[in-house]
Amino acid sequence: MTDTDRRVSGTIHVRGEGGPGDGAWAVLLPPGRYDAERLVHHDTLELTGLDAAGVAYRAGAALAGPTAPASPRPAGPTAPAGPRPGDPVAVLTEGPLRLVALGRVARPTVERREDPDDPQSDPAAGSLVVAYTRRAFDEPVAAEGLTLDGPVTALPAGAYRELAERLGPPPARRRWLVSLDLPIEADTPAEAVRLFWSYVRDLGPQELPAFVSPSGNELAMQAFVLGAEANQDPEEDD
Repeated sequence: MTDTDRRVSGTIHVRGEGGPGDGAWAVLLPPGRYDAERLVHHDTLELTGLDAAGVAYRAGAALAGPTAPASPRPAGPTAPAGPRPGDPVAVLTEGPLRLVALGRVARPTVERREDPDDPQSDPAAGSLVVAYTRRAFDEPVAAEGLTLDGPVTALPAGAYRELAERLGPPPARRRWLVSLDLPIEADTPAEAVRLFWSYVRDLGPQELPAFVSPSGNELAMQAFVLGAEANQDPEEDD
């Protein structure tokens, strides 16, 4: 479980002189992407289709708070350049707006070109890769007071720090035992293994319960389906 023990309430406001040139960014997950990112561990988040009219990279944030009235970011030539490798990123989801991860802009593992048949053509615009540094998908943190103008928004450094502080310190890592048991009918052990992986591939985490317990405390085992705890005792459902 991702730790979000220390919470900070209230609206987010700008500290000091942090502004669009500080190189921090807010990235909004597309609809449905939150569940996918929560369900399977990914080292990176890759978003595409961000170059429509250049809106994504030229958009800005308006931060409302008791000491900072809302003020939209500039657009056009005065706006900050797009995200660069190493820039800090706050990953958020809507409905309501919540912080679900932190990361840094990374270089794409496969660089796409405007002309796929010409390796010397310019790199294609519209893709962004974020390498995760902290996840909070299991317990998102409220990000009230932050207004985003697009999928990728320049974020003042002060606002980014306040978002990061809401996560609190990272939890101590511990060892877990995760298992998936399926009764398989087969002629040979090898065939049983093949059928096992076929079921895992076809049913996946949407239907198959995985059982997890702290190492050394198997009595605390819990079943998870779709990334959430799920009761597997039919008698308790009655």
